Amino acid sequence: MTLAITDLVSGRLENLETGKPIVLLLHGYGSNEEDLPGLVRFLPGNLPWYSLRAPVDLGNGFFAWANRVTPGNPPSPDVELATEAIWQWVDSHLDEKSQLIVLGFSQGGLMATQLLRTRPERVAAAVILAGFTLDAVQPADSLLATEKPKVIYCRGLQDDVISPEAVQRTVTWLKAHTTAEIHSYDGLGHSIDERVMDDVADCLKSVLSL
Repeated sequence: MTLAITDLVSGRLENLETGKPIVLLLHGYGSNEEDLPGLVRFLPGNLPWYSLRAPVDLGNGFFAWANRVTPGNPPSPDVELATEAIWQWVDSHLDEKSQLIVLGFSQGGLMATQLLRTRPERVAAAVILAGFTLDAVQPADSLLATEKPKVIYCRGLQDDVISPEAVQRTVTWLKAHTTAEIHSYDGLGHSIDERVMDDVADCLKSVLSL
C-alpha cells in the first residue's frame, strides 16, 4: 500500500528563492488543506507556503494522515506511510536546498514531529499545535537526542481530544530529543488562538533570525 499527496493550496510563491525556508502546513484529522492557511498571517518573514491535503479520504471532504483507531495513538505503519508520502511530495516539488518550517495541528502536529524524526536536516523549525508524537522509535531519534533542535509545542489546558497519556508521551519525548519550548493556555480547548500564534511567531523569529 502506498499513499500520495494529490491536493493542496499555496500562497506567496512569488517569494520562492533557492535556500529560503518554506512553510508547510499540515491539517488535523477530519479536516482538509483549507483549514490552516489563515494562520500564515501570524508568521514572520512573508515566507512562501503550502498546505497539503492528507491522503486518507474519510469522505464528505474530510481527510486524515492516518486512521484513528486509538485517539492519540494511531497505528505506526499508517503514520509511517503518510510520512513517506509527504517526503515524496517534498522531493518532487521543492528545492532540495530549501528547509521547511513545518506547522501541524492535532494529527498534523504528529506529522510535523514525524518529519523531524525522519529527516531533521530538512526541518528548520517544527511547530506542534495541540499535537502529539508517535509511540514508536523513528530513524533520526538518536541523532535528535544529541543535537536537540528547538521546537515549539502549544496546547490548551482544556483540550479533551488529545489524551493525557499522549500529552505526557509527547512532553517526555520532546524533553529527551529536543530543546522544547512548551506552552499551555488556560481557557483553550482543542484549538488555536492569538496567544498561541504570538508565541509561535516569537519562536520562529528566534530560530530563523527573521
